[in-house]
Amino acid sequence: MDYVRLGATGLKVSRICLGMMTYGSPSWREWVLDGDAAKPIVRRAVELGVTFFDTADMYSVGGSEEVTGRLLRAFFHGREDYVLATKVFHPMGDGPNDGGLSRKHIMASIDDSLRRLGTDYVDLYQIHRWDYDTPIEETMEALHDVVRAGKARYLGASSMFAWQFAKAQHVAARNGWTPFVSMQPQYNLVYREEEREMLPLCADSGVGVIPWSPLARGLLAGSRTRDGEHTTRARTDAIARDLYSDDDLEVASEVRRIADERGLPAAQVALAWVLSRPVVTAPIVGASKLAHIEDAVAALAVTLSDEEVTALEAPYRPHPVTDHS
Repeated sequence: MDYVRLGATGLKVSRICLGMMTYGSPSWREWVLDGDAAKPIVRRAVELGVTFFDTADMYSVGGSEEVTGRLLRAFFHGREDYVLATKVFHPMGDGPNDGGLSRKHIMASIDDSLRRLGTDYVDLYQIHRWDYDTPIEETMEALHDVVRAGKARYLGASSMFAWQFAKAQHVAARNGWTPFVSMQPQYNLVYREEEREMLPLCADSGVGVIPWSPLARGLLAGSRTRDGEHTTRARTDAIARDLYSDDDLEVASEVRRIADERGLPAAQVALAWVLSRPVVTAPIVGASKLAHIEDAVAALAVTLSDEEVTALEAPYRPHPVTDHS
């Protein structure tokens, strides 16, 4: 395992981040694993050197945080041995203040997350999306107060427009508040729209990039072909059908071709491409089988040739910008 700094901070994270959305309650999503089923996968990730874990309050409506906290306490000797990230924004109830990025919701949510995670602090507290109903000044001051209270060490953000991210950073700098040190965008071989503005902004300002869906929710690993969906998640994941279309299967086919030539699983080739991007700190990988986390770590040793990179990128088709609201 390789360990790198998260952006311009001194925080060291494993080059692979294990996404914990896959673990929690199957009643939330059919493909989610409960704690017992998740245990051997998380154990294997720890054995392979993974120390970076990403969850969110809305995953399994808190259930993911509960499973995450319980398993990390079981597999690590102490709290300082791993880096724990969670997120706030999406509704956690039916009330008018049960979601968003108001001071009220942020202050309640961080305490609820810490209780579910069974810890005094998170290393990285992220806003899951941009809140169009709350002034960014209110959000950034509240997040700064979370850090000042010792409940979070660093702040991060997820999918939004580059102008929004720049505005938030400017507000923090102008007021002497804690800035974001990381950005979590959707980024993979079939969705590269963040290369236009967000990724250059992050590179220029020293912000760490921790992409979600580096395998396009399994599409680049072969979960979906023109013959149909081949996994439970692919068959039941309505979000994946909204994000990716049959047009993207041409890219997935090129991934498989190069993987076959190399004698590698397609997931390793697709992840190797993401890992080869200079701006990327650590892709967030979901794993519902032992092989998934083993392939992710093995991808660290895969170096693609310039010709292979060109072939992988050639079939790309521009996409509408998605998941920014």
